[in-house]
Amino acid sequence: MKFPLQSLYGLYRNAIRNPRYRWWMILGTLVYLLSPLDISPDVLPIVGEIDDFVLVTMLMTEVSQLVIEKLKSRSSPVSVTEASNSPAETTIEVKAVSLD
Repeated sequence: MKFPLQSLYGLYRNAIRNPRYRWWMILGTLVYLLSPLDISPDVLPIVGEIDDFVLVTMLMTEVSQLVIEKLKSRSSPVSVTEASNSPAETTIEVKAVSLD
């Protein structure tokens, strides 16, 4: 059975974004990186480092995205009293339809 790289990345991304499995995925990735057992052995000069490089890149990308989202949600909290006091700032989107 052949898995395309894109679907494997999607599986990893969905698993790491799930709050239930996030820390298990991070821990599993770190254990794999530190483990002497690899898909491609590190003894091979270039090929051995490719899987480690891809995993480090994916892990850093996803963890940085999670940190950025957490900081954004923490820096702009809107309380219920502020939201109810400003009805003029509410935006309503309307789809225009031509009556020709």
